[in-house]
Amino acid sequence: MSDDERRDDDWFESAVQSEPEDDTDADDTEREESTDAERDDGPFEDADGDSPFGDAGGDSPFGDAGGDSPFGDAGGDSPFEDAGGDSPFDESGGDGLFDDDFASAFESAGDPGGGGGADFEDEDFDSDIPRIDVGIDGLDRMIQGGIPRRHLLVTIGSAGTGKTTFGLQFLHHGLQNGESCVFITLEQSHEAIMDTADDRGWGFEEYEAEGRLAVIDLDPVEMANSLDNIRGELPDLIEDFGADRLVLDSVSLLEMMYDKPSKRRTEVFDFTRSLKDAGVTTMLTSEANEDNPYASRYGVIEYLTDGVFILQYVRSETRETRLAVEIQKIRNANHSRETKPYEITMDGISVYQQANIF
Repeated sequence: MSDDERRDDDWFESAVQSEPEDDTDADDTEREESTDAERDDGPFEDADGDSPFGDAGGDSPFGDAGGDSPFGDAGGDSPFEDAGGDSPFDESGGDGLFDDDFASAFESAGDPGGGGGADFEDEDFDSDIPRIDVGIDGLDRMIQGGIPRRHLLVTIGSAGTGKTTFGLQFLHHGLQNGESCVFITLEQSHEAIMDTADDRGWGFEEYEAEGRLAVIDLDPVEMANSLDNIRGELPDLIEDFGADRLVLDSVSLLEMMYDKPSKRRTEVFDFTRSLKDAGVTTMLTSEANEDNPYASRYGVIEYLTDGVFILQYVRSETRETRLAVEIQKIRNANHSRETKPYEITMDGISVYQQANIF
């Protein structure tokens, strides 16, 4: 073997055994990393529109049994770590029986019967992950292959953008495909939700009679007061009902029950974790921030979810107003990052995936 060939064979061994030639350079590197780490401290910034959880550079304190964080992005980073590396979200430790009204709503439901788009990213996601469609024409074509099952999603929008319709349509699609679904509303009555679905011909009364749909109306104050019980019992009740999809409309009303931001973050974090433990594909709705249509009302829920849909009004220079949808993120799924117009009709929401805003 020639000297050149011997040097080629030894490149890997030499690389892993090599050390910095200059201790001064190594010290400079350590100081730079230390400075970067200091800039990453402080998970709870003020209310100027910045993230209350800092940037995404910290390691996650919330590893599951496999060591993976349920709240990291595709790179495994977590937005939840304070300067000491400790989690600001301690268990509330709430035990006890479930709220009677909530449990009876499940029991009364009976036994279950059983794209083109541009700007796609991350082409090599695992195709073996079970996936489902949202059920909104045009929007599903913006998501290549569908959203992963058991993901936690949120739809953020201001008043009148169709958040409730979005959630109902999400459930209707599942019901049409033989799934069992749960709709929890903190804003409207059971009757109002059933009437809305009936006006669109979605047959919710029939699905409810078959035991495949539970529509539960809760007072947000009562839910906040009994959230420890709900959080503890929800996974078992969802499993007993056999729910495949769940919608909570809206998480903003639950968030506003807590005056202290730290209490709000803790309660909402624990609640979303219980939904993940339940193993159900969940869609939350949230009011948009008054100053930023791309953020939720309190700037918390979008950091706890796997997918974010933004519904907003878009106005042109001529003051023409249209509704537009954008997919802010979906973990483990390819999706378009374009903003597309949509309409709310008696058939539900339709996204014009081939059209432009103006």
